[in-house]
Amino acid sequence: MASKTTFSCSNCGANASKWIGRCPSCGEWNTYVEEAVVKSARPGKPKTIGYSTPKRLPDIERLAFQRIKSGIVEFDRVTGDGLVPGSLVLIGGEPGIGKSTLVLQMALRLTNKRILYVSGEESLEQLKLRAERIGDDHDGFYLLSETSLENLLKQLDEFQPELLIVDSIQTLVTERVEGSAGTISQIRECATDLMKFAKESQTPVILIGHINKEGNLAGPKVLEHMVDAVLNFEGDLHHQYRILRASKNRFGSTDELGIFEMNSKGLREVTNPSELLLANRDLSLSGNAISVSMEGQRSLLLETQALVSTSVYGTPQRSTTGFDPRRLNMLLAVLEKRAGFRLAAKDVFLNMAGGLRITDPATDLAVIAAILSSDKNLPLDQQFCFTGEIGLSGEARPVNRIENRLAEASRLGFKRVFIPAYNKKGIDLKRFQIEIVPIRHLGDLLKELFS
Repeated sequence: MASKTTFSCSNCGANASKWIGRCPSCGEWNTYVEEAVVKSARPGKPKTIGYSTPKRLPDIERLAFQRIKSGIVEFDRVTGDGLVPGSLVLIGGEPGIGKSTLVLQMALRLTNKRILYVSGEESLEQLKLRAERIGDDHDGFYLLSETSLENLLKQLDEFQPELLIVDSIQTLVTERVEGSAGTISQIRECATDLMKFAKESQTPVILIGHINKEGNLAGPKVLEHMVDAVLNFEGDLHHQYRILRASKNRFGSTDELGIFEMNSKGLREVTNPSELLLANRDLSLSGNAISVSMEGQRSLLLETQALVSTSVYGTPQRSTTGFDPRRLNMLLAVLEKRAGFRLAAKDVFLNMAGGLRITDPATDLAVIAAILSSDKNLPLDQQFCFTGEIGLSGEARPVNRIENRLAEASRLGFKRVFIPAYNKKGIDLKRFQIEIVPIRHLGDLLKELFS
């Protein structure tokens, strides 16, 4: 056995004989880590055990499979209507966000499946306490506390589960390579063996993964390429709402998302998030505007809160929660340049109520309406809602899925909705019980709200 030390990029997996500050393959800085590799000498020419032949598309048999329903509607929505047999699913998120609670809750609801939950971080007694708090159980649910990959594979041969859950992939260790748990080589080798088990036995495997301080999944980037689906579980630890997004899904769309509410008994599905997010709004205060946003295929109505005040320090503050701070700076510059509002000497605070992080650019119109309402100290009519993107010249740019947005606003009882003028073309206005106000430029919005 010959042992040597190599350096690997944790972002793309490229190898080098020495440490490099910047990876020549992906261009990332400070991603090379040292790892020990053990290779066995294999003299002679390798033998060819078997090979496959090319086939034409009509000659390939169609793969027939039946998805496994998890019992959690929001989880099935994100995965594409359930788990696919033989698939490898990776779930990542911050510590304490609820990853283990989510998969444990799902496993306890699958009463007709033989499930093995493998934990390398918690003892069986700790898992029992969490399962009792959730309040479900069935005869096919088994727990195993193990960190050795070789021991786990032996258990899988004997147990033959119908669903395998590993919490987490960073805790598994194989004897074939040197290094402690969580290193690039260990994660890569362990994930490869679990992927082989999933494909050969047609057993769905769910892996829980840690994230690093930059917010990315810890370990080599090749891990995300190997798995069939990458689900990100995110949210603010100080709020009760959690969002499950798919950044990769070979068996479904990546446009869906699931919304959960964390409580003392685990995670509760939020099937109607708009009504929950708007439940506690104050109708009499300035700086509040309702945004009609799209998260994946789902339309959400969110309360956008803004506070504009005179700066008491030399440099005005710009603070956001749930919104991109760079986009806020851009919108403030547009307000000053195109609409004549002098906000450069004022503090501006922006908050998306509920702790959700919004990336939809159609929130721009509501953000500007909330800022202007706070600056003038004039409350907006709470029967108004807004959707539209603002360009650098102050024009209202069209947004996608406008009919879905209008239907959600009309369903929740709003009377007027401000949309980009271009989006009004081709809409059947008789379908919606709501007044549509077209906006071409910021000037139109000011006239409608404050004239």
